[in-house]
Amino acid sequence: MIHRISRLALAAALAFVPALAFTAGATAEASGGAAIWRPPVQSRWQYQLQGSKAHAATGGINVGICEVPQSGGACVRPSVFDIDLYVDAEVAGNNTTLNTAGVSAIHAKGAKAVCYIDAGSIEDFRPDYQTFVEWHDSHGKSLLGKPFSDEFPNERWANINNDKGQRDFLLKMMEARVDKCVRAGFDGVEFDVVHAHEEGQQVTGWNISAQTQLTYNKALAAMAHRKGLSVALKNDLSQVDELVSHFDYAVNEECFEWKECDVLSAFVKAGKPVFQVEYKTAPGSFCAKAATLKFNSIKKATDYSLYDKPYKPCR
Repeated sequence: MIHRISRLALAAALAFVPALAFTAGATAEASGGAAIWRPPVQSRWQYQLQGSKAHAATGGINVGICEVPQSGGACVRPSVFDIDLYVDAEVAGNNTTLNTAGVSAIHAKGAKAVCYIDAGSIEDFRPDYQTFVEWHDSHGKSLLGKPFSDEFPNERWANINNDKGQRDFLLKMMEARVDKCVRAGFDGVEFDVVHAHEEGQQVTGWNISAQTQLTYNKALAAMAHRKGLSVALKNDLSQVDELVSHFDYAVNEECFEWKECDVLSAFVKAGKPVFQVEYKTAPGSFCAKAATLKFNSIKKATDYSLYDKPYKPCR
């Protein structure tokens, strides 16, 4: 599938600001005059990267989901949906349909939509995959690295170095994808797999420095803002301090399981939300800490699937 788990254990204790209301957020002016949506610190979210045929009319996305949180009481609805750029192929019958229907349905509910893009590994089920392969083959096999993991063998680590123009090519390809996010009406973008430097050459196949990762990640953030979209920092916990000023919110997987959440408080301190998900950890084990940190934490399936349900927000 298409979500990531950071394995870098970190420790940092940073202050945090008071919570804001659970709303879809406000807008700010981009350099080109376009309005950029930026959510408040407390913004309930849903992570649904896999579509359901039961919701085919809304791009496979369950925009009406309302579940009782871990804290109890009435059911609550997300104000932010993080969904894939494309309609799930099992729903659309192809891998090329932009999820305009899902975005429109999310907006009709008064919520906002974040566009999922994999920026650091190359997935073989994407419509532009062959373009990456052709570039790789014509540039000394210098782009596509090792399989991402045993669990996700259908994608390979991208080489974000630029000795043969790899980073320039990747940014060009990411820009084409972001343009599609804009065309589909998304409000923000999540660039996944932007932490190759943490994993090392033995895992990725490439020797990527921390500075190279910073250069790439900052370029991605600037690109999103130029296009009028807000942007999420996905994992990459070792560079939070350097990147918090460039990104509008954080998306994190399993920081409570790996005891590395505190560093993300830098986002909350800056008045920016943390959208956080756990898979194998029970809500009763992490929701209290999430509330203390002012994180927007949810529990999804233990097998790492990202359908509409299960969906258990902490509050």
